[in-house]
Amino acid sequence: MSATATASGTTAAPAKAETAGQSGVLNRRRGRVATTVMFVLALIWLFPLLWALYNSFRSYDYTQTNGYLSVGGWTLDNYKEAWTRGSFGLHLKNSLLITVPAVALTLFLSSLVAFVLARFSYRFNLTLLGVFLAANLLPPQALLIPVFRMFREIPLPQFMSSSGSMLNSFWALILVNTAFQLGFCTFVLSNYMKTLPHEIYESAELDGASVWRQYWQLTMPLVRPALAALATLQVTWIYNEFFWATVLLSRGDKYPVTSALNNLRGQFFADTNLVAAGSIIVALPVLVVFFVLQKQFVSGLTLGSTKG
Repeated sequence: MSATATASGTTAAPAKAETAGQSGVLNRRRGRVATTVMFVLALIWLFPLLWALYNSFRSYDYTQTNGYLSVGGWTLDNYKEAWTRGSFGLHLKNSLLITVPAVALTLFLSSLVAFVLARFSYRFNLTLLGVFLAANLLPPQALLIPVFRMFREIPLPQFMSSSGSMLNSFWALILVNTAFQLGFCTFVLSNYMKTLPHEIYESAELDGASVWRQYWQLTMPLVRPALAALATLQVTWIYNEFFWATVLLSRGDKYPVTSALNNLRGQFFADTNLVAAGSIIVALPVLVVFFVLQKQFVSGLTLGSTKG
């Protein structure tokens, strides 16, 4: 019987090894197919940006004569002219004054609400989260007239707004962007904070830590990856937002950088190479933020994916 068992064991082992090898080959094939598909999709996604970058270094007269599929006509004049004609220095400063406070205020307020939702359990817990998420379900166009009239009636001192109201001031864009982004950030941070072990809070309470200390010194350092991921998304969304700027601002010198591209369009035609150079200038700050926070962004998105 031992010989029979040994023989069956020796025959079963190669069979298992062969099956494992076949599954490994299939996995490798699937991996190659998935990699190829993702590579093709990445090229399709990046093609407009790469095409704009390519033509931004070419002369408009050369491309009109030889076609956009030609090679040559290299120049840096498009970036110089775009920066001067579009007043990018002024509009980039305006976008900075809008984006940085709005992102900081959004993350701070959403982290406070998320901490309460994740740390404490009470009757209207889910109702409160639903109220914050409701703002993301409404299209901005539906709130255009109420927000405009409300901001027109809110007075501000002259040193905060030259118009004497919330209209035509950076405060209006900061508050409206914070209000619309607060729900999404609260939802993400509350789910993130719920994955933190409750034992660390119990230990903190035994040591006499207050609720504020548990939030600021215990929770906030642990949710840095999520904050970095949200900061990257919020910078992109608020920086590129232009709808509320056209509604709440009336002076061109206060428009964000997305409006600078309109200054590059002529009355009868548009120099597409010049507009491409301006588009690259507009996209650079967001790309810098992404690459600086890339590691934290990826870790913030993938944390908790392996927890069951």
